[in-house]
Amino acid sequence: MRTLIILTILAVLVMVATCYESRESMESHEYLYPFINRRRANDFIQADTRLEAFSQERIRERNKAPQERHREICEDYYPCELYAFRHGYAAAYRHYFGKRRTK
Repeated sequence: MRTLIILTILAVLVMVATCYESRESMESHEYLYPFINRRRANDFIQADTRLEAFSQERIRERNKAPQERHREICEDYYPCELYAFRHGYAAAYRHYFGKRRTK
């Protein structure tokens, strides 16, 4: 019985020592206001310029120049590609896809 009382007292002392809230933690404003303002949320994190460059490259891939799109269309059609080797991609695209041929 005596060992049970001693173990209980030790457990209470360990609990008090580890669960003690210091005055310094109470001074923090995070205790009262756990959420920070949206404008200040990104103040402490600097944007990685490599990731920004990577995302800009992905945006550029989605918005291709018309000449690049015409060149890709021409490359997919073999006769247009052969014509492009001799006369250039702009002329080849105009020759094969520039005018819509309707009957």
